Amino acid sequence: MKMGRGRTSRIRRRKLFRSSVSRGVNESYKPEFIELKKWLKDRKFEDTNLIPACFPGTGRGLMSKTSLQEGQVIISLPESCLLTTDTVIRSYLGAYIAKWRPPPSPLLALCTFLVSEKHAGDQSVWKPYLEILPKAYTCPVCLEPEVVNLFPKPLRAKAEEQRARVREFFSSSRGFFSSLQPLFSEAVGSIFSYRALLWAWCTVNTRAVYVKPRRRRCFSAEPDSCALAPYLDLLNHSPRVQVEAAFNEETRCYEIRTASSCRKHEEVFICYGPHDNQRLLLEYGFVSIRNPHACVYVSEDILVKYLPSTDKQMNKKISILKDHDFIENLTFGWDGPSWKLLTALKLLCLEAEEFTCWKKILLGEIISDTNEKRSLDIAQKICHYFIEETNAVLQKVSHMKDEEVASVNQLTLVETLWTEELKILQASALILNSLQTPFRDTVQPPRQGVEAFLSHIT
Repeated sequence: MKMGRGRTSRIRRRKLFRSSVSRGVNESYKPEFIELKKWLKDRKFEDTNLIPACFPGTGRGLMSKTSLQEGQVIISLPESCLLTTDTVIRSYLGAYIAKWRPPPSPLLALCTFLVSEKHAGDQSVWKPYLEILPKAYTCPVCLEPEVVNLFPKPLRAKAEEQRARVREFFSSSRGFFSSLQPLFSEAVGSIFSYRALLWAWCTVNTRAVYVKPRRRRCFSAEPDSCALAPYLDLLNHSPRVQVEAAFNEETRCYEIRTASSCRKHEEVFICYGPHDNQRLLLEYGFVSIRNPHACVYVSEDILVKYLPSTDKQMNKKISILKDHDFIENLTFGWDGPSWKLLTALKLLCLEAEEFTCWKKILLGEIISDTNEKRSLDIAQKICHYFIEETNAVLQKVSHMKDEEVASVNQLTLVETLWTEELKILQASALILNSLQTPFRDTVQPPRQGVEAFLSHIT
């Protein structure tokens, strides 16, 4: 058949291509989802809007069976389906939790229940849900140390803190696990291993929904605000959608209402929050492509890297920035260096005779053209430094992927993070270049080149 060459044919082919890219492959026929559907039906939940499917780019998620309208409730999960600390207290673990001192945390209760139920296998009433949970996670605490070492410096520090926190969580919980020995014929040490607890911790950390905090004497003072929501937790994240999610006290259901429409047979998303990619990787184990909230962080040592070491007022300037919260969360984004980053650089670039004007800088006032230009020059140098560093890391990751076959998926995750950051830095470099045109009364950068670049990479 001869392919049409007209405008109408091209538009039709583009629509078909976009449709084929966005559509998922129905997975509702798979045994694990058939069992989950039966399990949910026994708990008074039947979904008419969504079906499980596998999508390119995001993997397993939920696909719309019909067109969804703005403001529509896309899922309403009964309280009987939620796994909360109430579930744990009502179980065989309740008596052991009640008598343990000091009281265990709500997180420990949920993790203990997950490990115990997973160990129970076919005997667990929660098996249909446990069967669809990931077998492994990609949070930094689960990654190989050599992979974590490839992270950007701020993320690497947080990843190390996360690993230490989970290790301490396991170590401090071993006494409680030992108290559960009467419930098991096997040694509890083999059941509640670090690997098992890590899986449970990641399950709660990456999949739990927020519920109104409750306070019980049998638990520690930590917030009891997590609930696992079977089926609902198959919904993937997109930074471009808006939803309302909360437990409805009247219907006794956890409901998600969409603030945007969705076409039939497209993936339905929720938003975990306006998180940048480093936060998404740290907390959830993934990176969002073309994330509008993504950014590149500038640490204090990089901030002063290109400033003169002979500046006798440097320590005082750094102290002022710290006192006024201008030393952290300095970033490059899709729209260039953040106002906070440029403001910090303007203060650091003050000449000795201008130093008394530092308060005006923090209020957003322009001190001089010289100060404006110097701060932009330093910002551009920092941006170029990051671009060189990013390219070097990406080259290293590429070599490691050829040599470390077993870690290729983890390395690909890191590669995606750095690739997205490179795009941000390239966009920022273009914007900084446009800002460095001769100064006028109001600096207005030419936007054509910048907008063309952003449209190309996003």
